[in-house]
Amino acid sequence: MVEQARSWIKENSSLVVFLVAQLLAVGAGAAAVIAYSVKLETRVHIMETRGAEYSVQRMAKTEERITIIEQRQARNEDQIKRLVDQFIRELQRQQPQQPQRPQ
Repeated sequence: MVEQARSWIKENSSLVVFLVAQLLAVGAGAAAVIAYSVKLETRVHIMETRGAEYSVQRMAKTEERITIIEQRQARNEDQIKRLVDQFIRELQRQQPQQPQRPQ
């Protein structure tokens, strides 16, 4: 049995070499795909981690800016109300009071 296998391998040595080379190529391809997927998953994890930190920082800055803008808006509204009130009071002082006509 062993003799038959050896003789068959000697007769078909080119086929055996081709099959072994093909097996190595498929194994190397599978290893490359696995390595690429691990590398890609690592990159995705890093981007998710850094991206999340970046997004949180960006959102915090945006919220801070919004708060500052809201405070300025409130101050401006108060100032406008005071100016309008002063303007109305001045107008009322300048207008002479007209006597009411009896009906």
